[in-house]
Amino acid sequence: MTRVLGIDEAGRGPVIGPMVIAGVRIDDSKINLLKKLKVRDSKQHTPKQREILFKKIIAVVDDYDIQIIMPRQIDAALNDPDNNLNWLEANYIAKIINNLKPDKVYVDCPSTNTKAFERYLRNKLDNKKTELIAEHKADEKYVIVSAASILAKVTRDDEIEKLRKRYGNFGSGYPSDPKTQDFIQQKHKLPIYRKTWGTWKQVDEAKKQSRLSDF
Repeated sequence: MTRVLGIDEAGRGPVIGPMVIAGVRIDDSKINLLKKLKVRDSKQHTPKQREILFKKIIAVVDDYDIQIIMPRQIDAALNDPDNNLNWLEANYIAKIINNLKPDKVYVDCPSTNTKAFERYLRNKLDNKKTELIAEHKADEKYVIVSAASILAKVTRDDEIEKLRKRYGNFGSGYPSDPKTQDFIQQKHKLPIYRKTWGTWKQVDEAKKQSRLSDF
């Protein structure tokens, strides 16, 4: 039997909240169990369906790992000239692979250069013999990656709901959302933002200029 691992992320683009990366591992002989659950990419399920599937998936798979990457960790990576968002994601993907020790891995690749991403990721693996497949839209192609996408999405949604309860309704948290933009204008000092995002930087710079003009 082959231990197969699928990995996907949720929340790569928002200016508010964490990015979540999830991995699920199952023996290839049991892949049909996920197909019987009608697991698809998380975007093809309603929030309620995802919550139900989350519980069913973790009951079926052999193991799973969920990594939550906070805004301050994302900012630290992007402020490092030797790092970027793709490498940060690859580092956490490698951590999941090393934790779960699969024979074969399917990754929903965030980079347009899949070969470079695959090379970087392989260098981070404890077991260099692990079979590695990094593809765009792998969450739509491989059910094991679809399962990981659901775990990542449900976990991130839970984290976002915690932030809303504590800080107020900031909308979707995406830069294009007018409600999110208004929220940042009103409360731009909160610790929930990715301060390397242009959306936050523009507000912060405007606030600084406004304070200077008061003198």
